Amino acid sequence: MPKTSARLLSLLSLLQARRDWPGQLLAERLEVSPRTVRRDVDRLRELGYPVLAAKGPDGGYRLDAGTQLPPLLFDDEQAVALAVALQTATTTGAGIEEAAARALQTVRQVMPARLRHRVDAVRFTAVERAGTEPNPQADSGVLVALSAAVHAREELHFDYVPVSPPGGTGGARAVVPPRRVQPHHLITWGGRWYLVAWDLDRDDWRTFRADRITPRTPTGPRFTPRELPGGEVAAFVADRFQGSDGSGGRPCRGEVILGRPASAVACYTFDGTVEELGPDRCRLVLGGWSWAGLAATIGRFDADIQVIGPPELRDAFAHLARRCADAATGVPAERTEAAVNSARNTSARNTGTQNTHFA
Repeated sequence: MPKTSARLLSLLSLLQARRDWPGQLLAERLEVSPRTVRRDVDRLRELGYPVLAAKGPDGGYRLDAGTQLPPLLFDDEQAVALAVALQTATTTGAGIEEAAARALQTVRQVMPARLRHRVDAVRFTAVERAGTEPNPQADSGVLVALSAAVHAREELHFDYVPVSPPGGTGGARAVVPPRRVQPHHLITWGGRWYLVAWDLDRDDWRTFRADRITPRTPTGPRFTPRELPGGEVAAFVADRFQGSDGSGGRPCRGEVILGRPASAVACYTFDGTVEELGPDRCRLVLGGWSWAGLAATIGRFDADIQVIGPPELRDAFAHLARRCADAATGVPAERTEAAVNSARNTSARNTGTQNTHFA
């Protein structure tokens, strides 16, 4: 590659790496004079790259966004990373599978042979876990609209499909009024997209499933962002989703102490919280749709379990223990309980007789 062409590619790579570059710093990085940098910038402009320049002693250069997408420059690792990311688009829940497949094919066609072989070597298929329902796909246009409102800090009005539509199964369903919110964050959690927003009608923070949102236009007035409880979106979302799927909340929530390291428990409790209490003890707070199901979920850990509460969870463990004993002995639970009660009654009668005899 001619020296000038190689320098142009290096200059373009630097301009893509950060927003603003002082001219003197570019010259030092390229080991050329500022005058050569100016000439190379002019050459990039002739090739269609919109490079902006700021004059003055603190002036520099910036690669601006253009109306058309010029040729992009990727190093080997970036190209492979882009190809892998496009292959995983099916797992994002963003509804962009077809567009990602076309983009991957376009990138692959212009790759050098050495990179094409590397990309082909890491082809894979994303498979849903057995026994789980596929996550609903959010419309990419909706995601763009939500993200734009978050970025512009503009109020949103949208129609929202709740988990259980008002009106029940019989008769006409009630009309659900549009929601009015101040959007703060667009997040992805467990393969689903959510909007974290301040609900103006309920005067509280809410999380909305993006696949259930139909935005209305135009957007509302601009607003001043509020501070999230805790001040950090990741912690806020994790706290909101403890024992909840973000769509109404799971009705049962319990707390236990497990005789296992926190690291061995946290990787299996995506919707709960794990607190380390020592090298081999941790506190687990988890939710479920039923107390029996929650007890069974916690019971799968090979660890000693101490139930902190509530009483419903303790009762569920007792019921689960009876079922497990029944499975181990092969005797129905009703017969086992009857035998226990009979033994208790017999013991009580014998004790009473002996007491009378020795009186």
